[in-house]
Amino acid sequence: MANIRDLDPSASALDYYGSELRRLREDAGLKQGQLGVAVFCTASLIGQIETAKKVPTRDFSERVDAALGTGGLFSRLVGLVLRSQLPTWFQAYAEMEAKATFISTYQAQAVYGLLQTEAYARAVLERSLPDCLEDLVAARMERQRILSRERPPMTWVVLDEAVLHRPVGGRDVMRNQLIRLLGFRDQRWVRIQVLPFAAGQHASLNGSFNTLRFDGDPDLVYTEDLISGHMTANPDTVREAALRYAHLQAAALSVEDSAVLITRVMEECYGHQPGTESRAVA
Repeated sequence: MANIRDLDPSASALDYYGSELRRLREDAGLKQGQLGVAVFCTASLIGQIETAKKVPTRDFSERVDAALGTGGLFSRLVGLVLRSQLPTWFQAYAEMEAKATFISTYQAQAVYGLLQTEAYARAVLERSLPDCLEDLVAARMERQRILSRERPPMTWVVLDEAVLHRPVGGRDVMRNQLIRLLGFRDQRWVRIQVLPFAAGQHASLNGSFNTLRFDGDPDLVYTEDLISGHMTANPDTVREAALRYAHLQAAALSVEDSAVLITRVMEECYGHQPGTESRAVA
């Protein structure tokens, strides 16, 4: 095992987390095994995290905070650690996404990351980045926390109908993913529209894009190519993206009709049986 003293706490968020964990554990007079018992894990896992060999989870961080009485230090740090596990080219976007007050996105191939279930995210990511799959899934779930904060960003999503029919992860994964999409109906800050096949040629046949709006800062447009992503605040690009998005929204089904279509696809394609999984009936 690597010597923790060789770690440079300033090298990365993960190294800093590990060095702080060891420092505070030792200050508390606990051995790795003793802390492991307190937080329901093995001494080996404590050692791996202290040596930056293992990425901590949010659940682990919350348990360590409780055990060591840190005042939430590790719960705050873990967000930075998980974000650092994202591909380098995506980290800047994730940071800006977390600061946005309004997010609008058109997705032609897959459900937007902020709305994905864990199983759907795993199925998407395992094809392209299998070597660090669990860390990436954890990072994607961490991104979604912005939707549950006290003042979440208004998030408007237009999904191509093809996204609903593409069986990512299999029938059960897709059924639960569509249930999750329907679950946003009662949330004021998330709106989902489906662009139906019947719309034919539309304003963004060349692919998906996101627009981020901020209080007091210029809008940003984000797109991806085969291997990386790109952000720009170029006024002409932002204006063109806004125009295209307006056309997409106009061609898409209403929020209510989109929910009807999502329900129909769920029932017809993924064997959903209406019941307790969908919205409760008083």
